[in-house]
Amino acid sequence: MRFWDSSAVIPLLVAQTASARVDEWLDSDPSVALWTLTPVEISSAVRRFVREGRLEDAEADIAEARADELVATSHIVLDVEAVKAQARRLVRVHPMRAADALQLGAAVEWAHGRAAGRFFCTLDAQLARAAAREGFRVLSGAAE
Repeated sequence: MRFWDSSAVIPLLVAQTASARVDEWLDSDPSVALWTLTPVEISSAVRRFVREGRLEDAEADIAEARADELVATSHIVLDVEAVKAQARRLVRVHPMRAADALQLGAAVEWAHGRAAGRFFCTLDAQLARAAAREGFRVLSGAAE
């Protein structure tokens, strides 16, 4: 099982340059762990694509339905209070935005504080660096 940041999930749902790469990640391990608020981040990105003219409404609806299917078959990190505590620690030790700290905090909670050997999937370079410093094996948009 791998933890997936929303930046890595979106190309699973909407065709992008990184789609082939993340498809390979999912093919090699279809067990997915997600933060409980990831569906909100996905909807935000998909609807932003509509506003920018990069997607039609019907395509966005399909992407969101696929997101719902992914969420229904994934392990979801639900403990908001524990994730908040992790995120507060993370912003003190890594240069990161709050939403990224919540994603990484959820991954730390999913790993029960033992990130070594656990995979973290992201296309965000700054988040990838922080996840690696926390001990995760990172699959990212950069060459691995």
